[in-house]
Amino acid sequence: MTRPVVLVGFVAAALGSSIKDFQPDGTVIFVEEPDVVRKRGARETVAGSALVRELIEWEFHLPGKADEFYHVHPDLEPAAVVPLTEYATPFAARLAERYGLPGAGFGAAQILRDKGVLRLVSRAAGIANPDSARVENPAQVREFMARHPGKIVLKPANRQASVGTQVLADPAEAEQAWANCVVQDEGVFVPDRAMELKMLAETFVEGDEYSVEMLLRDGEPLFANVTGKRLFPGPRPVELAHIVPADITDELTAALHEETRRLTEAAGFGTGIVHCEWIVSGGVPYLVECAGRFAGDGIIELIQRAYPVELNRAYFSVMKGEPVEDVLPRKAESGAAVRFLSIESGVIDDVRGVEKASQAEGVFLCDVGVAAGDRFDGLRSSWDRVGDLMVTAGSPAEAIRLAEEAVALIEIDVRPDGEERERAAP
Repeated sequence: MTRPVVLVGFVAAALGSSIKDFQPDGTVIFVEEPDVVRKRGARETVAGSALVRELIEWEFHLPGKADEFYHVHPDLEPAAVVPLTEYATPFAARLAERYGLPGAGFGAAQILRDKGVLRLVSRAAGIANPDSARVENPAQVREFMARHPGKIVLKPANRQASVGTQVLADPAEAEQAWANCVVQDEGVFVPDRAMELKMLAETFVEGDEYSVEMLLRDGEPLFANVTGKRLFPGPRPVELAHIVPADITDELTAALHEETRRLTEAAGFGTGIVHCEWIVSGGVPYLVECAGRFAGDGIIELIQRAYPVELNRAYFSVMKGEPVEDVLPRKAESGAAVRFLSIESGVIDDVRGVEKASQAEGVFLCDVGVAAGDRFDGLRSSWDRVGDLMVTAGSPAEAIRLAEEAVALIEIDVRPDGEERERAAP
């Protein structure tokens, strides 16, 4: 009988992904927090999937829960333990250790999960970082700004998706920014109990942003891609677009690969995949953060189409300790991009052009998650974006051009509170 794979963190999209092409029916076990299972209707979702053997409710965010799980399920004999969400990475790494399976390593997963700890470790290893300090109140934010003139970034050390992150230009903004940033409600994606508040103040690094998606086995890179990033304007650094591969020189690509390899080595990362974010300023890659799991925002889908490569299959093979069947490409053959949508705050009157955009050149996915009558309260994190559109093309530049053209076909009318109806551009 085929041994099951344990997927930590419920991601509904995994049921429709390429996992089903190489994982037999009845061999996937999801582990998710009870509150999240309830709030996201996870049981109802997996009930219709032949792929899923079981959904186990487990408070995996809490310390010691991987060891407890191992003792409660000593005969599970999984083939792999795979984290699907950011908060799942330490639990998955420890559980893999207990079952004697490949994984990131519990120590490495803990380093990557805390941005403050990651700063200490990576800086000591000679990797460029912005100046950073833990802060506990607005007064400490102002003190940091006094020591570091210019713009800073205030952000949580232990969150995801740009939640609670804001750029400040003036110490007078500290009180309001602190109030904004400590509101870190992720709704259905996290348990109802409170998470520890850990805040960082960091110097703002001006430059182009990239991420590196790297697959490793026993610390050795097997595949790497560089993704180009664009942000929405404003004080909240939320991604507007991702372009695969980044349209940059071979020299910069190699430098970003090498810095990511050095970072994983510094953290002691073993086997798995990382999503490391960088800002290049003056030719130097500065570390933003690094996650020990698959990239979100559709980046993996873009990679799989642009190279092309069966990265999902290769990742699961590595996590099972099996050989990777296919030769993994070093360069992409084409380009792919995802472009996100946001709107002004207010009540939505009408949404038009989605079908037209979905039929535009190169588009293979177009989704808008708002409708007439919905209220939109503003762009604070990645969770607040109202839609996304994905395209493929012959080159990265062509992909993002086609994405922008398709997005321009979507019209969303928004009525700001207390004002007459007006149209907001995506």
